[in-house]
Amino acid sequence: MATAYLGPKGSFSEDATRLHVLRAGGSPAVTVPEATGDAMEQADLMPFASIPALTAAVETGLATEALLPIENSLEGAVSATLDLLIHETTLRIAAEIVLPVRHDLITLPGASLADIRVVTSHPQALGQSRRFLDRCLPGVEQLAALSTSAAVAAVIAAGDPTRAAIGTARAAGLYGGAVLAHDIQDVRANVTRFVVLRAHDAEPTGEDRTSLGFMVRDNVPGALHQALSGFADEGLQMSKIESRPAKAWLGDYVFLVDFEAHREDPSARRALARLGEVAETVMVFGSYPRFPVAALRELIDPRR
Repeated sequence: MATAYLGPKGSFSEDATRLHVLRAGGSPAVTVPEATGDAMEQADLMPFASIPALTAAVETGLATEALLPIENSLEGAVSATLDLLIHETTLRIAAEIVLPVRHDLITLPGASLADIRVVTSHPQALGQSRRFLDRCLPGVEQLAALSTSAAVAAVIAAGDPTRAAIGTARAAGLYGGAVLAHDIQDVRANVTRFVVLRAHDAEPTGEDRTSLGFMVRDNVPGALHQALSGFADEGLQMSKIESRPAKAWLGDYVFLVDFEAHREDPSARRALARLGEVAETVMVFGSYPRFPVAALRELIDPRR
C-alpha cells in the first residue's frame, strides 16, 4: 500500500503519515514514537508538492491512499482540501489523524541566537510562533517558504549561520540542522487534523465519524434548521459545522457537517434520509473511525 502525503520529507504531513501507518498496523500510538519499528520501515510513502497532486496520485493508481490536512485548531479549515472534496474528487475519507504541531528553531550546527538575521518557514508556522519571534528575535527578517521542511532544507543547504528556519525536529535530523530552541509555538495545544482519502471509506467500528456537505434550497425560510433537525432528533452529536462558497453564485454556500456515527448506523440512515428530503444537494464524503483525541489531549494540554 502506497501512501501519498504533502512533502518534502520532514514535514508535519510526513509525521502524520507515519502515525497513520503505525495505527493502521495495530499500534495504539497517538503521537509518533522515537522508534517506529518494522511497520514504518516497510511503508511505501510518496511525497508530493501540492494538495491536488495527492488526490490525483490515488485517482491514477500511483498511490492507494492520500493523507491531506483538513483543519488546524488555530488557523481553521484548510480550504484547498475542502474544495477538492466538494468540487473535484470522488475519493472518500477512510481515516483521520490528529497531530500536535511542535515548532523548533533550526540553524546550522554551531550557530547562536545572536547570529540570526533571517527566519524562514511556512507562513502559518511563522504566525504560530509570533510570540517567540517578537521576544527572542525582535526585528529579524521573516521570509515565507512553501513548507516548513523546505525552509529547513534551504537554510542548511545555504550554509549561512545568519539564517534560521522553523520546522520539525525530524527535518533538522534529515537535513543536518541543529535545534536551537524547541516548542516555540505560541499555543501548546496546537493540533492539525488530517484525513486519509481512498476509493472507499471504512467499515463501521462503533466509534465513527461521518463527514458530509449539503446545499439548502434558495429562499426557503428555516431551510438550514430543517436540514439539521434530523441529526438532533436522532441524538447524533455534530462535532463541526461550517460553510464554503459553492463557486456558483454569490450567496450560494455548501454547508459542511461532521457528526459522530457511521453512515450505515440506523440513526444516521434516518437522519441522512431526512436531510435528503429538504436539501437541494447532499454529498457524503465518508465514514471513518474517530481518532482518540481525548488520549492525545491528556498528553499535550498543560491544564490537565
